[in-house]
Amino acid sequence: MELLASGAGILAHDDLAGRTLPARPWNSNPVQPPDPAAMRERYGRSSLVEADVPADPLELFAAWFVDVVGAGVAEPNAMVLATVSPQGRPEARTVLLKGYGGDGLRFFTHTSSAKGVALAARPVAALVFPWHPIERQVRVTGEVVALSVAEVAEYFATRPRESQLGAWASPQSEVVASREDLDRLLAAAQERFPEGVEVPVPPSWGGYRVVPDTWEFWAGRPGRMHDRLRYRRTASSEPWHLERLAP
Repeated sequence: MELLASGAGILAHDDLAGRTLPARPWNSNPVQPPDPAAMRERYGRSSLVEADVPADPLELFAAWFVDVVGAGVAEPNAMVLATVSPQGRPEARTVLLKGYGGDGLRFFTHTSSAKGVALAARPVAALVFPWHPIERQVRVTGEVVALSVAEVAEYFATRPRESQLGAWASPQSEVVASREDLDRLLAAAQERFPEGVEVPVPPSWGGYRVVPDTWEFWAGRPGRMHDRLRYRRTASSEPWHLERLAP
């Protein structure tokens, strides 16, 4: 969801659905908001049975990722990343998965951002893939390691040029005075790297890999009696232990 300024107030533009919602000034009479306590969905599109899942959770994740992409779920690689700040406070935000394999799950960001600072102080994280449209969810916990300079450069070279320039322009997580200030920073980056000039990796931009020690797979079931299967291990040399959790 992207919020755009308009003459009448705030214009909400839903890129995923291709719809533009009506502008509503902040001082207008608000409509009665829906009651979240009354919202109900009946689950039951799939199930999880121990005998039917592979010994390696990565295989199950790969199969589910195929399913979620095939179902047309918007941003199927979006995941909630939870970290712990240097002050010990939990923080969470949505980032994009940009690769996965036996070595872990990869994402990229500014290393000087709030999450980068948190990971430098406490290199552990939790991930959540909230695939609501297909009534599935995946949770991951594990240690976090920084990607190599070569890995970061290889991925950065594949980004759209506007995203590369944005990485130079944005002092991520810092306070900025206005949108106009951000636009000026972007203009400065465009001037520094004009069309035809390769945009290098910013010095404060990098990547991370979450190395799982637990995977939890959730499938919605009727009556909130959901299926939850967790894989866990304490060392990469150990086999995964599979167990069922109560919903």
